[in-house]
Amino acid sequence: MIQLEDIYRVYDLGESQVNALNGVSCLIEENEYVSIMGQSGSGKSTLMNIIGALDTPTKGRYFLDGVEVQSMNDDRLSKIRNQKIGFVFQAFNLLPRSNALQNVELPLIYSGSPKKERTERAKEALNLVGLSDRMHHKPNELSGGQCQRVAVARALVNNPSILLADEPTGNLDSKTGMELMDVFDSLQKNGHTIVLVTHEEHVAQHANRIIRLLDGKISYDEKQI
Repeated sequence: MIQLEDIYRVYDLGESQVNALNGVSCLIEENEYVSIMGQSGSGKSTLMNIIGALDTPTKGRYFLDGVEVQSMNDDRLSKIRNQKIGFVFQAFNLLPRSNALQNVELPLIYSGSPKKERTERAKEALNLVGLSDRMHHKPNELSGGQCQRVAVARALVNNPSILLADEPTGNLDSKTGMELMDVFDSLQKNGHTIVLVTHEEHVAQHANRIIRLLDGKISYDEKQI
């Protein structure tokens, strides 16, 4: 599903350059659950952004379902990000004046779904993350864990095949974080491909495979039993 071939990402900072990725190659199959780990500055968020088609490599090739991402125009990339990939970030990025249901509906508005369909699908997504009784609450009326569940529901509402999560437990206490990880475990069992960036070992252990980055390179890539 995800194929990276010798990926480099270099950022120009005035007279200097930062090599965020230095020749990363890996293959992530459908329905895999992968944790990407590494210290700050190791390149893990850059790698996540490239997988999510939010950034482009300086050198190398990225194939998504057999199609080279660099060959796609802006319209097709936007469609891929809206319908094929769901994003969950450490910051919940919810609209403060909209309730949970309205926040989850947002990707469906961008894809042009009719109002009735949007509402039904958003309700189904909230039910999937255990928030059917909080759909009319605004973010300031929800706990941090509930806000992150709303963000997960929003990522799932278009039924993407890939779920990308960047430090999703970073703003949560340990108990709430583990409850959220139970949601990810369930999603993977239901057929989603999950790529999770984290610096927490106990979070990474939920995955079937751990990739560790060091100085922009893969230093470890092992499947877990």
